Amino acid sequence: MKLSVAIALVLLVAQYASSLAAAAAGGPRVIIVGAGMSGISAGKRLSDAGISDFVILEATDRIGGRIHKTNFAGVDVEMGANWVEGVTGKEMNPIWTIVNDELKLRTFNSDYDHLANNTYKQNGGLYEEAFVQKIIDRADEVEESGGKLSASLHASGSEDIMPWGPSAAVDMVIDYCKYDYEFAEPPRVTSLQNTKPLPTFNNFGDEVHFVADQRGYESVVYHVAGKYLRTDKSSGAIVDPRLKLNKVVRDITYLPRGVTVKTEDGQIYRADYVMLSVSLGVLQTDLIRFKPQLPAWKIVSIYQFDMSVYTKIFLKFPKRFWPEGPGTEFFLYASGRRGYYPVWQQFEKQYPGSNVLLVTVTDEESRRIEQQSDNQTRAEAVEVLRKMFPGKQVPDATDILVPRWWSNRFFKGTFSNWPIGVNRYEYDQIRAPVGRVYFTGEHTSEHYNGYVHGAYLAGIDSADILIKCAQKKICKYIVQGKYK
Repeated sequence: MKLSVAIALVLLVAQYASSLAAAAAGGPRVIIVGAGMSGISAGKRLSDAGISDFVILEATDRIGGRIHKTNFAGVDVEMGANWVEGVTGKEMNPIWTIVNDELKLRTFNSDYDHLANNTYKQNGGLYEEAFVQKIIDRADEVEESGGKLSASLHASGSEDIMPWGPSAAVDMVIDYCKYDYEFAEPPRVTSLQNTKPLPTFNNFGDEVHFVADQRGYESVVYHVAGKYLRTDKSSGAIVDPRLKLNKVVRDITYLPRGVTVKTEDGQIYRADYVMLSVSLGVLQTDLIRFKPQLPAWKIVSIYQFDMSVYTKIFLKFPKRFWPEGPGTEFFLYASGRRGYYPVWQQFEKQYPGSNVLLVTVTDEESRRIEQQSDNQTRAEAVEVLRKMFPGKQVPDATDILVPRWWSNRFFKGTFSNWPIGVNRYEYDQIRAPVGRVYFTGEHTSEHYNGYVHGAYLAGIDSADILIKCAQKKICKYIVQGKYK
């Protein structure tokens, strides 16, 4: 018997038994673990389908997950997701509809067309525009060739590959800006087939819009939650008793007759189904223990995906010393060390007068920086700026904000990345239910993993799978073979 057929049969039997038990109990009760974008989206979908007997267990003291604002130097900035990516395309990005039409958040179109004018040498001064533009043009040609190659590869992912990337400083920072800055991991580990073409931009459009609203990007999550969870009319705070904060789930026991969830404070919750909306990084740790242990095929699928780390470091200065005006929002530092404080952004438009810079690091540099003090990071970043602007009086930064998503046991990273060789087969496995345990999150999004809209749509898709089983008794989830 082929592995894919065996998995489908196991899922069918387990799901059928689950549906019979739920029907006998008088209707489904659901526990949603995690109140990030996917968990909140799944809750709304369940509620719309008439399944309102649920509880949402959130480990932190807030909803939103990796969408989280904080006050830094007098302005509210985003520690996690910041952009609506994929705008003005042939399809409408559902997050853009909420941000732009329903909430009317303050956003700014991010323009990366002037990087050739704003690429700084490792030891100071700008590269000539024509020189950098040639490198950008060549990188665009390579990217286009990669897209053609991707279309010709076998769907199994067995021929999947991405180039290792250049080693010269300026070539490297352009390559970084194209790949690492988007996927938080270098090309050598990132799937070509799942990024060329990238569905987010191919379907929703090439524009990316930076959210800089003092209500925060998290207001999108609150907006969705407010459509089915009771809120206080004066403050807007969620007061629905079905949402329970500071509930750290540690044990999930799933049997044919139901599920039992135990939290760190000793509380026990019982239901017919559980919808698990935690990050891929958490699934790759032992924070949540499953009884019985998840089957081998599920564990393998969880570890076949990467949990990447994307760190936005904010620095406050007593005065501005960087260029301002049209075409200067983004600038690059071409270090001989890949990913060393490479992509900078100034906020002349978003936060006028704030004197705040943002520098983004990823992957190994993110992990290194999380393990050192903020003072060390501040010193490194200021040293880089002094090299970039040798003719300027670059003062010490007065404040610094370094998010530590990787070190946080409730996240263990920022978003998932599809590595080389992973295709639809592994995706089907990571999304597949195990008995009464359902899975959602941006890492289960078929086309949009790593994005806010991916998390939102994944919540809907996973809820639909549960609804089919609970209400229509359609519990079969088919995992197609790797080479089909």
